[in-house]
Amino acid sequence: MQHSSSTAEAQPIKAPTISFLGGGRITSALIAGLRLAGDRREIVVHDRNLAKTKRLHLELRTKVAGNLRDTIEHAQIVVIAVRPASVIGLLDEISKSAATPRLCVSLAAGIPLTILRAALPMTRWVRAMPSPVCRVGKGLTALCFDQTVNKKDRAVVREFFQKVGQVVEVPEQQFDAFTATYSSSHGYHALAALATAAQRAGLDPDTALTAAAHALADGIQYWRESGLTLDELLHEAATPGGIAAATVTAMDKAGYGRSVQKGLAAGISQARRNAKP
Repeated sequence: MQHSSSTAEAQPIKAPTISFLGGGRITSALIAGLRLAGDRREIVVHDRNLAKTKRLHLELRTKVAGNLRDTIEHAQIVVIAVRPASVIGLLDEISKSAATPRLCVSLAAGIPLTILRAALPMTRWVRAMPSPVCRVGKGLTALCFDQTVNKKDRAVVREFFQKVGQVVEVPEQQFDAFTATYSSSHGYHALAALATAAQRAGLDPDTALTAAAHALADGIQYWRESGLTLDELLHEAATPGGIAAATVTAMDKAGYGRSVQKGLAAGISQARRNAKP
């Protein structure tokens, strides 16, 4: 990833800051969630696409850095928020910028700590996998800390992501499986599939979408609030001989569970491909 050195819209940077390298969707979602939570810290964004940084400045009161060094120099946390394929090139740029980040959080799926540490050995590294739902403060973020990250920095990183939702610590060997499982795309895909099937069964589009959304979102909300186990809820909802039982039994026989397993396996394989140079 190449970064523009233009300072036409650059602004003075004060310490301490949160700095994002990459101004894409996950950066936008995280910053929106932080602002929603009342976080008023100075946030700096650096991206080769100046339109992205300008939009974030106007919408979310971020600062625009003129160059890579300015972005890094005063940062309490530097967030690497570029595509996995761009990470190595970006880290090479950082190593040549004469400004070594003290604490870096990588959002790049599939890129292990060994690669990150090798590129910038003087930096304390954290891997994070935040959900885009953090935009509304309902996110879920997995964290994995390199052994060099001290207790104070661990607390700083946890507090940062807790502002936008739930945080779990996941061993690095489980990170790819988490990445393939936690995505909100599962919910959107299931919602679209269920709503489409409902339309084919005779419901109008609006009613089909409402019914499907209730089945997924409100059912899961009930699980969160009821204190019941998933097995208890399945038993409660799918009475033997009833419509729900017939529906889910037919879906299972059609290979619903196998399809989900194959989907996760494909996602994990893609994450592992990301780690290869």
